Amino acid sequence: MNREPETSTRKVILTMLKTQGPLSVHEMSRQLEITEMAVRRHIHSLERDGLLETQLVRQAVGRPSSLYSLAAAADELFPKNYHQLSLDLLDELLEYEGEELVGRLFERRKEKLHARYEPRMSGKCLAERVAELASIQNENGYMAEWSPSGEGAFTLSEYNCPITQVAGAYQQACACELALFRHLLGAEVERSECLAKGGSKCVYHIREDQ
Repeated sequence: MNREPETSTRKVILTMLKTQGPLSVHEMSRQLEITEMAVRRHIHSLERDGLLETQLVRQAVGRPSSLYSLAAAADELFPKNYHQLSLDLLDELLEYEGEELVGRLFERRKEKLHARYEPRMSGKCLAERVAELASIQNENGYMAEWSPSGEGAFTLSEYNCPITQVAGAYQQACACELALFRHLLGAEVERSECLAKGGSKCVYHIREDQ
């Protein structure tokens, strides 16, 4: 069964609500030129996915009318350009304050991340710490997985990097991530492949400190 038209209609409804604000089923039906029943089917699907909010509006005559608007979760479906803002700010900082301050900025970020995640490593063996690190990275969108690679050794792979553009321009980002992993795991960590340097993934080789 071809679900493309249904998917396209969902996208159109989301775009309408993004650009026009709250709309009723009747208003959406009129603009889309489809039946109100068809609109309600799409609305039900979008509500189930947590993308819509409903507001009941009382009218002078008749039953209250439902108006639909985008939920906060729907905002993530629209294009963002956060990385360009980050790059612009870092470029300004580099130009006016120099590379040393940029390095300190990344170092400070590493320290904050270490303070945030170090408690999650407490009392765990290395395998458990690697598993916890993979979980942390997945929470942050890195699509990470890990596996044993020998006695006391593990491999951690990340198939996505949410800061690829920043890391490509500022190698301090990758250096600080590597240092963060070493501190959190309390182990030897080496990186053999990097997304920001043209790799298909980031690969970390982890081994107990000798």
